[in-house]
Amino acid sequence: MKEMIKMVLVLSLFCGLSGLTLASVRQATSERIEEQVMTYVQGPALAQIFTGYDNNPVRDRKTFDLPDGPVTVFPAMKDGKLVGVAFETFGKGYGGPVGIMVGFNTDGSELAGIGTTTLKETPGLGMRLVEPEYRDQFRGHTTRSVALTKDGGDIAAIAGASISSTASVAAVNQAIRIFQQIKDNIHATWAS
Repeated sequence: MKEMIKMVLVLSLFCGLSGLTLASVRQATSERIEEQVMTYVQGPALAQIFTGYDNNPVRDRKTFDLPDGPVTVFPAMKDGKLVGVAFETFGKGYGGPVGIMVGFNTDGSELAGIGTTTLKETPGLGMRLVEPEYRDQFRGHTTRSVALTKDGGDIAAIAGASISSTASVAAVNQAIRIFQQIKDNIHATWAS
């Protein structure tokens, strides 16, 4: 009986120390992990949207609190002047959430473009959201009316991937609504 109690105590001590070590490692590396995710997931999407910026949007990002939750905004700057901002929103796709990085000019009247961050759509169909032929339809598009042609707009859906196309347009429209909520904060944050 004493031997069994001794084993339980040793095992409990070992488990406690292991848990403490894992929690400490997680806490120590969480910032670095977040930075890597931002650099290798959001970074490529930002490169699809903006060209000619001379800052690091991932490093210069700011988070704004909204009633629906925080939104992380990535600024694109040229010679210290804000030329555009982008942030990620999601639409409901066929294979799950479709993450779209949506870029805006500084006054929010035009889209700078879109980039895809997360996508689990059907290979060969919904995965075509990442192709320039689809993405480029959003570049320079007014923010007043973004809709697929089947809904009276001028964004051509991907043939055979209407759910994925609808998800991307829904994400863009959600981003437009968010931009309207935070545009004053954006200008105050990165005022020249």
